[in-house]
Amino acid sequence: MNFYKLGLKSDLVFALGLQNIITPTPIQSLSIPHVLMDKDIIAEAQTGTGKTLAFLLPIFQNMNESDPNIQALVITPTRELALQITEVARSLAEIRPLNILTVYGGQDINAQLHKLEGNIQLVIGTPGRILDHLRRGSINFNHLNTLVVDEADQMFHIGFKKEMDDILTQLPQERQTLCFSATLSHTVDSFADAYLIDPVHIKAPKKQITLENIVQFAVDTSGRRKFGDFLKIIEQNYPQKAIIFCRSRLGTQSLYEDMLEAGYNVEAIHGALTQAKREHVMKAFKENKIKYLVATDVAARGIDVEGVTHVFNYNLPDDPENYVHRIGRTGRAGQNGVAYTMLTLKDAKRFEAIEDFIGMTVDRLTMPQESDKKDSSKTHSSHENRKNVNTPKSKTSNRSKDSNKNKGSRNKEKSKSGKHSTHKSTAKRSDGRKSKSRTSGKRR
Repeated sequence: MNFYKLGLKSDLVFALGLQNIITPTPIQSLSIPHVLMDKDIIAEAQTGTGKTLAFLLPIFQNMNESDPNIQALVITPTRELALQITEVARSLAEIRPLNILTVYGGQDINAQLHKLEGNIQLVIGTPGRILDHLRRGSINFNHLNTLVVDEADQMFHIGFKKEMDDILTQLPQERQTLCFSATLSHTVDSFADAYLIDPVHIKAPKKQITLENIVQFAVDTSGRRKFGDFLKIIEQNYPQKAIIFCRSRLGTQSLYEDMLEAGYNVEAIHGALTQAKREHVMKAFKENKIKYLVATDVAARGIDVEGVTHVFNYNLPDDPENYVHRIGRTGRAGQNGVAYTMLTLKDAKRFEAIEDFIGMTVDRLTMPQESDKKDSSKTHSSHENRKNVNTPKSKTSNRSKDSNKNKGSRNKEKSKSGKHSTHKSTAKRSDGRKSKSRTSGKRR
């Protein structure tokens, strides 16, 4: 199958060829013919399967270049995704010129208002800023032909349902609506029932879970020991470039501040930052000026950075598929990667679900604690005292033997302690054996 057979015109196929895109992905093959026929679709496709081109290519082909009005609107849950889609759209616009505007929060709204005075034909943006322009009366969708809702599951998961309803009530009823989602939840289905007309249901085959180049470890810890154990793992592994995932904005910011105070070269990316700050952080991370990036799942969507050697799940993701997306940011392009997940008791059931999803049992590690050494010394000493009480000897003999035993005990403890102190990349497995935290790509 090639793009010509999908119905695309030669200039767009040529534009793809310039980017070495020759063969359509499954989601592109399944979607493009229906979109060109002006059908509504609801497509289930994972992130990274080529769905951006699945809707942009037919939109560009159907667009009337001589019409100066807004003819297509793409709504995404995050600024990063909006910018990523815009980048792809601009590459197509080099061959088929269209006026494109990206609108999102954190950007100068006056600059957006100025651009809207021109002839904009394609708008790509986030729900909050699009709704802001609608309320100001600064944007006009009266001539809109196509609406794309991208990452619909994430859109509704982070609370944009009301904004989406408000936007769609102000769009022309006679339009084409394309809904793309990684998963089809009840909320996504309800949205499709309300706003799509006789949609074609498309389900792209899921990408095979390939984790062969990623060594995975789960670290048994507690809430009290978690940060300390996390730092120990970092010191043992010496990551060249790492992404650390947290569940919430607050947790992301808190971990970033703790790592910064501990002296690490770290930055954070989450929804509470200004767009200028987020762009600065991502640029610095891509250019290797930042070693550690602490991020939320939503803010990290669309991030594609080469050279990530380690991924840390400081908090578990909301679903097993996100676990694969997270750790899949390392071990790319034939390189090896390492993924660590910090687990407390409350995480046990959810991590079992992840192991079921990936079809393997992840090696468990327990980091050695200073208290373990002290407890071992106390236990040994107590044992020696009980032996002395139960075996009556002369005071002199007892003192002499106790002294020798205590010396032996101290020598043994020093020997043990020495082993621990030279333990740079070794953690204690939960089954009592030792396990090296390898950075090779081989699976256990």
